[in-house]
Amino acid sequence: MPQSFLDNLPAELYTAIFSHLPADSLQQDVLALTRAIPRSPVPIYHLFEHIRLKDARQVIRLYRRLHSATSDEKNWVKDFGVVTWTVDADVLVNLLDILPRISSLLLFVGPNFAPEHLEEIFDKPRQDLRLLSLRFRPYVNRATYYQFLKGAYFDTTMTALSRWPPYELPALSIVQDPLDPAIANAQHFAQPLVFFRLDPISVLLCSAYISSLTHLRLRIPSRQISRFITSIPSSVPQLRLLDLSTCNIIVSDMEAILIRFHGLQHLILDGCSVARDQSHVGQWINVGKTCATATIRRAKAREKELKAWLERNAAGFLQSDATSMLQGMARPIERPRRPGRRGLATATISLREAPTASGSDIPPVPAGIVIPKIRVVPSPPTLLSLSTSSSFISDTQHQAIREDFEEGWNEGLAQLAVVKSRLYQSWRNGVRMMRMTADGGGHGLDGLEAIEVESAFHSHHKWDAPILCLAGSGTSGKHVQGCSHNFAWGVWDDTI
Repeated sequence: MPQSFLDNLPAELYTAIFSHLPADSLQQDVLALTRAIPRSPVPIYHLFEHIRLKDARQVIRLYRRLHSATSDEKNWVKDFGVVTWTVDADVLVNLLDILPRISSLLLFVGPNFAPEHLEEIFDKPRQDLRLLSLRFRPYVNRATYYQFLKGAYFDTTMTALSRWPPYELPALSIVQDPLDPAIANAQHFAQPLVFFRLDPISVLLCSAYISSLTHLRLRIPSRQISRFITSIPSSVPQLRLLDLSTCNIIVSDMEAILIRFHGLQHLILDGCSVARDQSHVGQWINVGKTCATATIRRAKAREKELKAWLERNAAGFLQSDATSMLQGMARPIERPRRPGRRGLATATISLREAPTASGSDIPPVPAGIVIPKIRVVPSPPTLLSLSTSSSFISDTQHQAIREDFEEGWNEGLAQLAVVKSRLYQSWRNGVRMMRMTADGGGHGLDGLEAIEVESAFHSHHKWDAPILCLAGSGTSGKHVQGCSHNFAWGVWDDTI
């Protein structure tokens, strides 16, 4: 394109051109253009929209440039990242403090960081933040136990984030890089700890701030993390992508995850024990079946929780004072009552919250109080892709493993059909049936809706087996088209 033509373009057209440029090169491309045609109305705010600082000196220079800048110029910075392990953390804290409108934040947390630095960075909530990515490597060329010896762990980072108001945060990534095997073998050095306790993970996941989270990457090498993310029934109800690569996850943990997260579509478990423990091809039938039948176990768990909730509330009221909230839930069809059967419509308990107790402290249900029988119908499976990897699996085994996985999946679907058929017969006999709503969270009746039509038990849709990818992280392996790796790369804007 002739330079004379570029000189005469309006500012809006430059912006339109920049929108087609790769984000990683945008800053340099805009800078080159402003130097080539210095008198043209090239919008310079594009220089600051996407910033990746790859050198510690760049942090200092940017701070000096923006420290005395106008508020408008500071607000130009939207996508900000520090991708170097050696940086003056104090300067970075000061720089982030003057950038209030960041929507995407990526930080490499190296050995120059102390927990107090991140506490200060996240002390002030950021309403515009839509992606937060923290990557920890408190060891660079030489592994040390310095953080361990001084008792410096980053548990408080998650605690600080959990205090934020319920802003919208779709994507969160917390990654600890595994120790380089060369360092570990040469120095007989165990994986250092970045997080001493894992309880703050549970605190963060049940916080109001990330209640809208749909994509979560949580990599803490070799740590048994499953129970800390599956123990809270109502946390992150909208989760669709979960990456727990490098964590200590076995098949039973995977099942607990699928039971817990009602709408999970993509699960990544690279470098976990799932693949290593299933090193023999035939064992993948069990993995496929587990993925398909998790929805059955989820329904049973929800049903058990609901029964306990009904008993707690029944124990708090006298029969003479009880009124049923479920009377407004019309029965699908009138059915003749059998002798001795009492339907939900005539239940004589109140489902208002009563003083709660737990375990052995729950008093027995008073005489004469009838607990309505409610069954929860399993939902269709939602998992679209599963990715995992292991050095024990050779490339030649991949196709055979996928075939076994699909066989197990189909067996699981057949088992699901049998369960729904049995529940359908119970429904026809007058037993109240409910199903989980889209989020499936909550206690008691929250997240449940009554089934009133016969079609809820029958589906002609064929649920294809999830895409199984065994290529592992990175782009070098033979990834299956449409696998969760491909999906995740678009979310995190990286390929680790």
